[in-house]
Amino acid sequence: MSAHQINPSPLLVSALLHPASCSALSLSDWDLLVRQARRANLLATLGLRLQSSGQQAQVPSCAWVHFESALVLVRRQSAAVANEVGHIRKALAAVDAPLVLLKGAAYLLSSHPAAAGRMFSDVDILVPQQHLGQVEAALMVNGWQFGDLDAYDSRYYRQWMHELPPLMHMRRQTTLDVHHTILPPTASTKINSQALFEDLVPVEGQAGVFVLSPEAMLLHSATHLFHEGEFDNGLRDLVDLDVLLRTLGGEAMDWRSLLSRAQRLGLEQVLGLALRCVRRLLGTPLPADLLLNTQAESASGLVTRALDFAYLRALRPQHASCKLPGSDLALSGLYIRSHYLRMPSHLLAYHLARKLILRSFTSPEAEQDAQA
Repeated sequence: MSAHQINPSPLLVSALLHPASCSALSLSDWDLLVRQARRANLLATLGLRLQSSGQQAQVPSCAWVHFESALVLVRRQSAAVANEVGHIRKALAAVDAPLVLLKGAAYLLSSHPAAAGRMFSDVDILVPQQHLGQVEAALMVNGWQFGDLDAYDSRYYRQWMHELPPLMHMRRQTTLDVHHTILPPTASTKINSQALFEDLVPVEGQAGVFVLSPEAMLLHSATHLFHEGEFDNGLRDLVDLDVLLRTLGGEAMDWRSLLSRAQRLGLEQVLGLALRCVRRLLGTPLPADLLLNTQAESASGLVTRALDFAYLRALRPQHASCKLPGSDLALSGLYIRSHYLRMPSHLLAYHLARKLILRSFTSPEAEQDAQA
């Protein structure tokens, strides 16, 4: 095992990286592997990797039925998302602004390898901030609406966040997140939002629809993951990064362009953290000079070690069999960090105090209904 991997490697990670190793698994191993993969939202991804490596015949039928079910669901979701993007494109046809797909929808509509087996439940789009009002109006005219929001929640999104409140279509019950940048304006990391719209890649067959440039797509994926406070999909998002990096490397990319784009966007430290984690947990092949250049942009040595300790625990399958000493502490610490990165202290204190007070005066039943 590589010195850059953390011991012991979860069964799911070993199976994803080396599908042929699954031929030696016992029935109890398969049971555990399916549980880990389902918990990490990677059941369909693993199923495809087993198929493409010629290992499907080695999978017991009682295990394969779970992979097959996940693959059916992914195919249905993929068709639904492609259809939904068509509706969004039609709704925004009169808005003179690029419609940029993000994350899962971007991978799917651009036929990127990261879409293989990936499960997701909503569509994320990016539009220039100056067109946000037009976009919102056009969507609402065409059947999208916001959920129940009080005055504070509305101000929270519109003044402090990088996106509109989540929208749901009244008839199709589909969810849409409309972003104007990739981090809140109040975040400690300041994004050059205009640079996101440079070198957009048009989506074939979808006039007016784009995805981010390969470098910006990778940096957005890293930014989303390493500013996150909850990690149910943490390993799935790390697998996205692994595929994005391997795809870039496979195209003989000039890695300096990735560093240059990170610097232009203001994401040098995020890139360095992402590269360390994806290399250590998934063995992603990376040029030595790329790692050296990003290390120069890293935080202080003590902070770097603390972040490595936390993320190398948080980015494992969130299953009891994968916990390491310090995992609970790591998850708690990263949850607090995500809020600290999102807002300055005075806004954060006010926001959390308000949530605490509301929760104190809300019955558990009402709270569950509000979150449903």
